[in-house]
Amino acid sequence: MWDDFLLFVAVGFAAQIIDGAIGMAYGVTSTSVLLSLGVPPATASACVHAAETFTTGASGVAHWRFGNVDRGLIWRLALPGMAGGAVGAYILTNLPGEAVRPYVSAYLLVLGGFILWKAVETAPRASPPPRAVAPLALVGGFLDSIGGGGWGPIVTSTLLGQGTQPRYAIGSVNLAEFFVTATISVTFVFTIGLTLWPIIAGLVLGGIIAAPLAALATKHIPDRVLMLLVGSVVVILSLRGIVRALA
Repeated sequence: MWDDFLLFVAVGFAAQIIDGAIGMAYGVTSTSVLLSLGVPPATASACVHAAETFTTGASGVAHWRFGNVDRGLIWRLALPGMAGGAVGAYILTNLPGEAVRPYVSAYLLVLGGFILWKAVETAPRASPPPRAVAPLALVGGFLDSIGGGGWGPIVTSTLLGQGTQPRYAIGSVNLAEFFVTATISVTFVFTIGLTLWPIIAGLVLGGIIAAPLAALATKHIPDRVLMLLVGSVVVILSLRGIVRALA
């Protein structure tokens, strides 16, 4: 595995650039590569979340420094997200999580289309307080742990769909994700343990290098462009999930 260390660094860098800038896709990108290399799903998810404990910490601090964080959202997202993540990680070690993925993908497809519509509408958008944050974070943490990616697509997309300003939704979700991934990683340590350290180290190094660059991009990219990017990625990921479920 150490022979592929630079590959894992590149994967971590690319995944964090995407995730840090638009609030999603680190887990999906990294897990997909690991699964293609023959790593078992539970082990792949454990490696990715162990790496994310470091990369989301770096990303969260960077978003905080660049003013992309809504302080009122952090613990409303983090605490229920941690609970959902712990439960999902435990279930993944005993049962496959494939059964729920088609339904999640269908939900995200609709939500992605809605975000794209809001991005192109001409009327100014209000920024109302986000609703049902705790249940949203609970579901997002659960799905993230069983699927190796889901916190960003579920939580960021829903907050944007409710009208939350993009930079604050992305920054707050990234910072809260640190606490969620740390909880998931601890759960994996006490269930299946952590191995494949070359993968973890490579993902961590690439992600930490990319984190401040992605946060800076979020600060300066216009809201409408961020909405278009998020909506497009959500639609692509959800279609990918539906196709894989039907294959």
